[in-house]
Amino acid sequence: MGGIGFSYKKYIAVLALQIVLVMTVLDVTVVNIALPILAEEFAISNSCAVWIVTIYQLIITMLLLPVSSIGDLHSYKRTFLTGVVIFTLASGLCAASTGFTMVVVARAIQGIGAACVMGVNIALVRMIYPREIIGRGMALNAMCIAIATAAGPTLAGIILSVSSWHWLFLINVPLGVVAFILGFRLLPENPPKEHKQSFDKVSALENMIVFGLIFYALGNFTRKGDVVLSSVMLAAGLAIGFMYVRRQYRHEEPLLPVDLFKNRMYAMSIITSVCSFIAQNIAMIALPFLYLNSYHFPAVTTGLLMTPWSLATMTVSPIAARYVEKHNPGATAAAGMGVYICGLLLLLFTGDAPSEWNIAWRMAVCGIGFGMFQTPNNIVMVMATPVHRTGGAGGMQSTARLIGQTLGATAVSSVFALFPSENGAVAVCMYAAIAFALCAGVFSYTRTIGHKKELHL
Repeated sequence: MGGIGFSYKKYIAVLALQIVLVMTVLDVTVVNIALPILAEEFAISNSCAVWIVTIYQLIITMLLLPVSSIGDLHSYKRTFLTGVVIFTLASGLCAASTGFTMVVVARAIQGIGAACVMGVNIALVRMIYPREIIGRGMALNAMCIAIATAAGPTLAGIILSVSSWHWLFLINVPLGVVAFILGFRLLPENPPKEHKQSFDKVSALENMIVFGLIFYALGNFTRKGDVVLSSVMLAAGLAIGFMYVRRQYRHEEPLLPVDLFKNRMYAMSIITSVCSFIAQNIAMIALPFLYLNSYHFPAVTTGLLMTPWSLATMTVSPIAARYVEKHNPGATAAAGMGVYICGLLLLLFTGDAPSEWNIAWRMAVCGIGFGMFQTPNNIVMVMATPVHRTGGAGGMQSTARLIGQTLGATAVSSVFALFPSENGAVAVCMYAAIAFALCAGVFSYTRTIGHKKELHL
């Protein structure tokens, strides 16, 4: 990460960002493992226990753009630190919960803190890193997310084997305190602005309603909930969303960054990001069914077979970041999607009884491709925006990821409902993932046409 003007204080400032980023990602993966224990502890059904995860993700999705706007208008640093305080206190509240309602409320508060942190993370990375090496900051983000995703189930298993579920949340408290102290001392303040706008409260409320209704409805379809109610909520969310988008066009710096969508590079990067995360989540959700029920691997082996993907992404992301410092990031991202598609095709044709090794290296190919794609795509997305709109750009980047992941999960649920044969359903999911990855690759490559100078750092 060395580079011009990159002092040891900036390394420590980056450490504060990464500590909290890992905490927010881990709090999805570790809690997933603990859901059966929590269901038994609170005497609730498994479907109710899922709310402990769902409410956290739903609140983050609803608040990402509003808190990003607050960061743009006021201070990325104060927004981040506020998020750290809220997340840390809510973690303690989760650990102290004595009932299901209390833990759900605490998780919702955690989601508020996580949204504050995620909404301004990219903006702070852009302020800390010199332009010449900003890709390394993006790569570090991707690497930390991959590490947290891969290590989450193992860490949860270790904690639960030696102690109670409360420690899944308590470990956040000392980490949050350390991150707050480092961030308070070393994170930079926003550059001065000539014209300061006021926060658009009406747009923030509309944003929360729209994303809340749409994402809850899509999640309910996935969980096979009330179809009529879900359809009404989805229709209401889309109708309010139409009015919300129209309102955004009347603002100079809108909450939903429609002003940034006028930039072709940025708009194409958002579309590319959504398609890529649909492709990733479809495969990540469908493949365990194949390994468990068709290849008859035990649950532990299935979990381990998913790990090479994350490890490969973690390894390749920093290499891709350094590579695009001197080469075209759009073309690199497109090549990454090509490698990812090759990995999916290899997984489709493993035979009837493949060995663990034959699956593992194919999963690693998928991870290599996604690592080649993700960091260059994020670089293009952020560098195509003005510095004073980095918060909104970063918030939209995280929102695009969540939209892609949610649509991917909904697609898998729909395919499994339509196809009686599980093997057939998995095959359809894999071809769908290939199709979305192909779209992402094509969209990514089109950014290089006529924009070669803009794409170089």
